[in-house]
Amino acid sequence: MENVTITGVAAEGKALARVDDCVVFVPFVVPGDVVDLQVLRKKHNYMEAVPVAFHAYSEQRCEPKCRHYGVCGGCKWQILPYQEQLKYKQKQVMDNLTRIAKVELPPVSPIIGSQKIYGYRNKLEFTFSNKRWRTWDEVREGTQFDTMNAVGFHIPNAFDKVLDIEECWLQDDINNQLRNEIRRYALEHGLEFFDLRTQTGFLRTMMVRTSTTGELMLILVFFREDREARIALLQHLADKFPQITSLLYVINSKANDTITDQEIHVFKGKDHIFERMENLSFKIGPKSFYQTNSEQAYELYKVARDFAGLTGKELVFDLYTGTGTIANFVAGKARRVIGIEYVPEAIEDAKVNAELNGITNAMFFAGDMKDILNGEFIAAYGRPDVVITDPPRAGMHEDVIKTILSAEPERIVYVSCNPATQARDIALLDAKYAVKAIQPVDMFPHTQHVENVVLLQKRG
Repeated sequence: MENVTITGVAAEGKALARVDDCVVFVPFVVPGDVVDLQVLRKKHNYMEAVPVAFHAYSEQRCEPKCRHYGVCGGCKWQILPYQEQLKYKQKQVMDNLTRIAKVELPPVSPIIGSQKIYGYRNKLEFTFSNKRWRTWDEVREGTQFDTMNAVGFHIPNAFDKVLDIEECWLQDDINNQLRNEIRRYALEHGLEFFDLRTQTGFLRTMMVRTSTTGELMLILVFFREDREARIALLQHLADKFPQITSLLYVINSKANDTITDQEIHVFKGKDHIFERMENLSFKIGPKSFYQTNSEQAYELYKVARDFAGLTGKELVFDLYTGTGTIANFVAGKARRVIGIEYVPEAIEDAKVNAELNGITNAMFFAGDMKDILNGEFIAAYGRPDVVITDPPRAGMHEDVIKTILSAEPERIVYVSCNPATQARDIALLDAKYAVKAIQPVDMFPHTQHVENVVLLQKRG
């Protein structure tokens, strides 16, 4: 299809155009671009295509900062100026609430943008592979490599191929220094990179965690034990990067990369780092969940706390509490807070963080939300005055919504990373609750993702 004008922004970081009454979804373009398209997939009411030639560039377009843009699959909106990104994220929230919730809505507050649009993440994970992904440019130019080993990000839809990452600007530059030095050392010393198909090799994955306190955690995951090689590499990193406060390693010989069920070993320093928020400290281990944009997490939690309208007399239920960050954050303004979370390890972190901060009015329970939160639970611990809920992308289970409606808290603060499922749940809550405030918060610049906080007030 030739001379197609891109007209809007769609889901998954793609843009869209309309050709002969058919919607076409296109990655790596922005509204106003005029392009030739190659159709990859055609359905009865939409098509998916890729740009093969540009006739005109949009005035909205800007140059991406990352040299890997368009290949690694992340940060698809780098070619949009940040203010334009915020405009489309705000529109995404409004469209979902209007189209799906179909309830009476107040005006949406202007989105809270991130002060940092690069280097904002506190955690990145990289994969080692002996099957380096060759980009189309490298294939066309016949580029030859001395090694096919790579450490970087998985290519979308190619589980065993990894794009070798030289620079990633999502986190502080220390992630680049660590990753590039590990690659250099491994190649120099002949260390085996992992083969994801045959499940063989030595170096498997790495994780870098930073915090606003200046602490630094590096976790290296090996597929098998080679004590001499492992110690030599870890000692080299300890010597070269004395700023590492937590140097850890894992031997993971399972078929998958998850380390939540693996033993973590300390090579140097502590087994954790700390994050701070106002007067609170949060202990973060290698398995801990914590919002990946620390500074924006503070903005998000302030909105949730403000919407809760706490006076010190309320019983608050914090559903999907994770490591209890929101629960502990609001505890100082509540009579009592009860946090519920599916992952037992996260609940243990929540208890540790409560104790660490001298919080004595918070209780935490582990288990499936729809099984724990029921009439018996409310009879035992009390009817909540305020419910704060921050579910996963799938939203809340219908049984959980029914229990909330039955409990009839005065206010519900709904924090969501998926405005579409949030809108679906708001439609169900509309039987007893009216939407009183809407506040989008951008946690992930250069991506299509947006957080949204909604305040619902009991009718009558």
